[in-house]
Amino acid sequence: MGCVLGIDGGGTKTVCVLMEESGEVVGRGDAGPSNYQTVGLDASGEEIALAIAAALRSAIDSGWQGEREVRGIGVGLAGVGRPEDVVVVYSLVQHLQYRLPLPLTWAVSPAAVVVDNDCAIALAGGVGDNVGVVVIAGTGAIAYGRNHEGITKRASGWGYLLGDEGSGYNIAQQGLRAAVRAHDGRGPSTTIGALLQDHLSISTLEELIEVVYRRGWSVKDIAALATIVDTAAADGDPIANTIIDNAVEELLLAARVVSEGLFAPGQSFDLVTSGGMWQGMSKLRDKFAPAMRAAIGTANIIWPRHEPAYGAAMLALHKLQD
Repeated sequence: MGCVLGIDGGGTKTVCVLMEESGEVVGRGDAGPSNYQTVGLDASGEEIALAIAAALRSAIDSGWQGEREVRGIGVGLAGVGRPEDVVVVYSLVQHLQYRLPLPLTWAVSPAAVVVDNDCAIALAGGVGDNVGVVVIAGTGAIAYGRNHEGITKRASGWGYLLGDEGSGYNIAQQGLRAAVRAHDGRGPSTTIGALLQDHLSISTLEELIEVVYRRGWSVKDIAALATIVDTAAADGDPIANTIIDNAVEELLLAARVVSEGLFAPGQSFDLVTSGGMWQGMSKLRDKFAPAMRAAIGTANIIWPRHEPAYGAAMLALHKLQD
């Protein structure tokens, strides 16, 4: 029996899982960012190759004696949704074997290459199957699902300008706005402003102008401030709790739209919550879960059973076995 590779290529890092055809994970490695739309195609291929090499080293170091013939590859990348994206990434995957001199035999047929978006592998890894719903609340937010007939559906995930309600960015942005409105007297008092000052080591809230606008902050930099709103909500700040409650409602709405669009009333399915915002102190998930069960009682709400790279490998394995 050979093995398959599962690649989770993100904007921060790349993770590779080496899985035998039995389904056992025998190696794992990571490397730098491989979102080709931000780092470029050549750099993306290089980081994916480095992650594969790291996964192979970990397998060998742990005593793996399995067949080193790669028969399938699953790749999930953020932003891969258009047919032209799939073609580009597919070409990249076909040339991976030439990137590094690895002690692997490449026997990958075109039919055993899976290229999909990061939501698909988060669902497959999180549920441990490619049927169900994943609700991601991290820097961005999206609900994505697939049913037994292979039909997929998504809601939200339009990016920080058009949507992503319930995301870290959206929560942080609302917190920043609440803080400056309270500072001006245009809004109710909140502890968010004081927490921001302490976190950013600024003496006055006016210095937010320099921090946010003049330091070239990215979406991820802004989104990281969601922890401030989370802390304020956990401490009982009513404005922060309203922001968190709004996030719950938006995530619930996206989850319901996807779930009801894919599964018939009374049909059970797993719904996995993925992303950093679910693990905050403000108990966002504890508010979401009962509301979702009240809306759709057949939704089995779970934490991720496996990481997305595992899901990518599993999709490749399924493709190989079809």
